[in-house]
Amino acid sequence: MPKLLLVVACALIDTDGRILIAQRPEGKALAGLWEFPGGKVEPGERPEDSLTRELAEELAITVKKECLAPLTFASYAYDDFHLLMPLYVCRRWQGIVQGREGQALKWVRPKALREYPMPPADEPLIPHLIDLL
Repeated sequence: MPKLLLVVACALIDTDGRILIAQRPEGKALAGLWEFPGGKVEPGERPEDSLTRELAEELAITVKKECLAPLTFASYAYDDFHLLMPLYVCRRWQGIVQGREGQALKWVRPKALREYPMPPADEPLIPHLIDLL
């Protein structure tokens, strides 16, 4: 039985209805692909706590847990693990979004998300975001 990996992701939505995506930097698995910001849930962490921590680390923004709304989730079997990824939506944060880990960032209209190559686990999330906006 493959290991279950719990990862959280966030669709940050700006006032123009665009969604932030980040490009995985060189040297990481799936480098060059675009994804929704987030990361692994550490042992003992709640998903919302992980997400607020990851957004601060990756994007230099502060997000209150009350501003995270669960939208959907992805369940995807990679060769060596099974990924479970809740996707939250956030429309309010403090600070200016910036890539702190050398990753490229883009604000994209929901219908244009398919133009960016994404990891297979992220692709099924796109229709939910299109329907939302």
